[in-house]
Amino acid sequence: AKVGQDGTSAVQVHMTNTAITDPEVLEARFPVRLLSFKKRAGSGGAGSWPGGDGIERTYLFEEEVTISMLTQRRASGPGGICHGLAGSPGEQFLIRKGGEKIILGSIDSIIARSGDRLILRTPGGGGAGNPELLAK
Repeated sequence: AKVGQDGTSAVQVHMTNTAITDPEVLEARFPVRLLSFKKRAGSGGAGSWPGGDGIERTYLFEEEVTISMLTQRRASGPGGICHGLAGSPGEQFLIRKGGEKIILGSIDSIIARSGDRLILRTPGGGGAGNPELLAK
């Protein structure tokens, strides 16, 4: 967010940020299905102008693959300005076919097997302005 404007949700904000590849392209090129792709509601920081929400995607792997993660903003979310609160940090974890949950680090690599799911949650943006004051 910025003073005078709410943050924009579910966008790629920098050329090195999360690539939002079309599901049809992703599924045609890799042994994976995109089960869900949605706004990560409530992940933007509070403020007179709230930060934009991140996204959440769930991938289902159809065969064994190596996943390599190179992410940022996992320990703390993007800061707010002018007393706005920080957005939620991002996170990612692998759910094994049998239900075991493995939390992945910001820089990590793991082998996913057929039937495993990867849940990827991007950070929310920081809010702007005092969250106790309503923007006009």
